[in-house]
Amino acid sequence: MVVGALCLGTAGCGASSGGDGGGKGGEDSKPSSATPSTADKGDGGHQGARKPADAPLRGKVIVVDPGHNPHNRDQPGKISRPVDIGTGKKECDTTGTSTNSGYAEAEFTLDLAHRVRTQLRERGATVKFTHDGDEPYGPCVDERARKGNRAQADAAISLHADGAPRGSRGFHVILPASVHKGEADTRKIVGPSRELGTEVRDAFREATDEPPANYLGDGNGLDTRGDLGGLNLSKVPKVFLECGNMRDPADAALLTSAKWREKAARGVTDGIAAFLS
Repeated sequence: MVVGALCLGTAGCGASSGGDGGGKGGEDSKPSSATPSTADKGDGGHQGARKPADAPLRGKVIVVDPGHNPHNRDQPGKISRPVDIGTGKKECDTTGTSTNSGYAEAEFTLDLAHRVRTQLRERGATVKFTHDGDEPYGPCVDERARKGNRAQADAAISLHADGAPRGSRGFHVILPASVHKGEADTRKIVGPSRELGTEVRDAFREATDEPPANYLGDGNGLDTRGDLGGLNLSKVPKVFLECGNMRDPADAALLTSAKWREKAARGVTDGIAAFLS
């Protein structure tokens, strides 16, 4: 990984990341343009005159963390400074990866986050973002976790896309390992986070027809890690979702499709709803 350039490690950055975060299409095509949903600024949003039966997630708070930030590339010094993640030090943040045509992971995650937020709101949930691309960089990975904690979220999800080698295909969900060191103590959320991750995996696979990643674990689409600050420092159930591999032509064709991203948002929403039900 080159800090301040594209990082190609897992959790939004491909298999060896230092930071958190993992129609025609194709890796050399530009993404389809689509305006994300309306009323997509702020944490609240108009819920309309829904009755409780029409809003199964009413009263639930969900934190959505769009991986990386489009402006990170402009702040290499600030995003490379180390922060404490309990089990050690990690970069504040990274730039993330991109498709070979230049569609950035940070752009993808923001678009998907807006779609997820709209669908969750339609079910009555209160949705909070860790950022909306309007900050000069970051937030740092430790602050992303703390935003979920301060919101006392019922569930939190960090959205990413991977930067693994060509031929590595599929999505996977990253679960928090059981860690207890420094500020990190995930012992109470390991079980609920696994439930959340399993529901998201199943719903995402059904909504997108995307296979679980063929390049890690036993192919079940779940990966447990203890080196990600966004998970280590969380006090609420939280997972990372790597939606596909931006460096593979077949996966890139999906990730750059607005139609597919709407399906992906439904998978995320259905998974969270299943967990909270």
